[in-house]
Amino acid sequence: MGLYRWLLIVAVMVGPLWPAPVGAQPAASTSEGAGETRIDRLLERMTLDEKIGQMTLFTSTWAQTGPTMDPAYLDHVRAGRCGAIFNAMTASYTRWLQRIAVEETRLGIPLLFGYDVIHGHRTIFPIPLAESCSWDLAAIEQSARIAAIEAAAEGIHWTFAPMVDIARDPRWGRIAEGAGEDVWLACRIAEARVRGFQGTDLRRPDTIAACAKHFAAYGAAQAGRDYHTADVSERTLEEVYLPPFEACVKAGVRTVMTAFNEIAGHPCTAHPYLLSDLLRGRWGFTGMVVSDYTAINELVPHGYAADEAEAGRRAVLAGVDMDMQGAVFLTHLRRQVERGEVPMARLDEAVRRILTLKEELGLFDDPYRYCDEAREKRVVFSARHQAAARAMARRSMVLLKNDGGVLPLRPNLRSLAVIGPLAEATVDLLGNWHAAGDGSKVVSILQAVRERVGPGCQVRFAKGCEVEGHDRSGFRAALAAARDAEAVLLVLGERENMSGEAASRVDIDLPGVQNELAEAIARLGRPTAAVLLNGRPLALTRLHAAVPAILEAWFPGSLGGRAVADVVFGDHAPSGKLTVTFPRHVGQIPIYYSMKNTGRPLVADQKYTSRYLDCPNTPLYPFGHGLTYTTFAYSDLQVEPPVVDGGKSVTVRVTVRNTGSREGEEVVQCYLRDLAASVTRPVKELRGFRRLRLAPGASATIEFTLGAGDLSFRRADGTWGWEPGEFRVMVGGSSDLTLEGSFHIRDN
Repeated sequence: MGLYRWLLIVAVMVGPLWPAPVGAQPAASTSEGAGETRIDRLLERMTLDEKIGQMTLFTSTWAQTGPTMDPAYLDHVRAGRCGAIFNAMTASYTRWLQRIAVEETRLGIPLLFGYDVIHGHRTIFPIPLAESCSWDLAAIEQSARIAAIEAAAEGIHWTFAPMVDIARDPRWGRIAEGAGEDVWLACRIAEARVRGFQGTDLRRPDTIAACAKHFAAYGAAQAGRDYHTADVSERTLEEVYLPPFEACVKAGVRTVMTAFNEIAGHPCTAHPYLLSDLLRGRWGFTGMVVSDYTAINELVPHGYAADEAEAGRRAVLAGVDMDMQGAVFLTHLRRQVERGEVPMARLDEAVRRILTLKEELGLFDDPYRYCDEAREKRVVFSARHQAAARAMARRSMVLLKNDGGVLPLRPNLRSLAVIGPLAEATVDLLGNWHAAGDGSKVVSILQAVRERVGPGCQVRFAKGCEVEGHDRSGFRAALAAARDAEAVLLVLGERENMSGEAASRVDIDLPGVQNELAEAIARLGRPTAAVLLNGRPLALTRLHAAVPAILEAWFPGSLGGRAVADVVFGDHAPSGKLTVTFPRHVGQIPIYYSMKNTGRPLVADQKYTSRYLDCPNTPLYPFGHGLTYTTFAYSDLQVEPPVVDGGKSVTVRVTVRNTGSREGEEVVQCYLRDLAASVTRPVKELRGFRRLRLAPGASATIEFTLGAGDLSFRRADGTWGWEPGEFRVMVGGSSDLTLEGSFHIRDN
């Protein structure tokens, strides 16, 4: 949704700009019956304009003093020509708007309030890409649950999340908003987020409806440029980009958002196969489809419609139920129905889905159930939520490198230099899409470090340089601070608005002169660790060569500063693992672990194999990589039985031992390869993982069960299933694996 169009003017609210509700009873009450009967009766009473109004979504806006509403949009609400509002929040403001809808309109149909609750609401959690690196499905679900609790307390019914686009190009800014490059793991995370937002009962006032976006293949934008065309094969679409959406549908997601891009010449916002044949026909989705921000209008510049009237007709006939912000349905749909260009039955179908969602949320029984100011004060940014955000931030961080055990920092340091353009950052810790997050409540990394060290440690700070630009005048002060310190903590990376929507980059190295700053500091020979704040994988070849330790903190959220201090001082050991590959150079993109082999795979000393002349094929940091403050050894891989009849399962066992001197957590990963099939298969695919915590010297045996579903793929004839043959199993602490075994499946 167009963040650059309307967001990021969040300020402290000094007072409401709307009148108080008069306290009258809602017009749409339970007197009309219950369930489907109520919706049937309501549909019978609705005029054509009122039906089109339910299919129209408009935005609220924000001023310095709080939320405001365009008077023209308010007129549409009063006339029953608007069914939903987004960017409206706080219990008092949404109550005022809801009162207009239920007490001043003919039918009293309540409004649906939506918002981009992406990684927290007021309490901001790490960006979704960071959370995925925790490999902790329960914690990810809890993060979404807390976000829903806070959002619901501020009058929000519906979030435009989770984004479940597979992303394999770090130039694309919205890689920050998803779960990375792996399909299997992304499906599990998508399910967890849907459960977290929606809970077990959508009628509970602390739940919100989820929205799977962007349907589909939005993460495959060519050249990593946002909104660009996605040119993917039918097989790639089916095997890579669609499964997370199907997982959301199976998890019960109530809404789906269309993508801006086109696939094979057909924009997704008017794609009958995607929106009707596949989503509703094959998958059985019964919820509502909403366009992205003005995506229907954009069918015209796509060249798919001559004008907006045609764009609206094509979108609604393809299966779009609600028009976000573009007002195309509101402007043109009435005339098209009257002319017979759009059947009334199609409108009734769309309106029924919208009303059903409102019914599922309990809004017909009590349209003000989400407008509880006492609950808002009690739960928003509560101590419990802050503690959960701090814990999630710690679990999301990935220790990329730690030569010489620079981290954790020694507890008896007498002096520490904290250097870098992001050491004092607050808002940047929140990351992109922080929406309602408040930077004034964020503790910077510098402040958190100063709070954490003892009184005997002097903390010296120097900025060194800006995030961008070529000003090196701060190097002198930074070098002086580092020269007088026993250890150095560099805080480097991107600003929060350098990733996210409309934030693609062709150069994904550290921006500005940050590499030069790091190299200059490193030449002093002090123990130096770099902490990175960023929303995408970066090409860190220079930094990797310069400093002995690198902690990927991503954008860690409201409590991120203190979480960084927890990790670098060893109060919490890092346990995150990458869910996306870090390239050595932008020229390697796309690079991801589950690529296919070629007929001439790399042979180190042979020229005519698939290789670069000036760079290794391998990534700088592979998918699944992540260190901690101890070490683990893998042994005794067993695959049983070695030969199995088709359709039966295989058991994989491995022993993992903590070989270090400190307790630690490991994410044990199991990968599979089909060595020969009717179509070529990836060199490895994740099929399971287990988190375990081990004391020093302790060991555990981990078991994975691989069944028919794990072996299945889209075969040459277009059907899904397994094929007989030889399979390789690989187990280790990353996709750069430790142990291998095999088994054979014979045909029944």
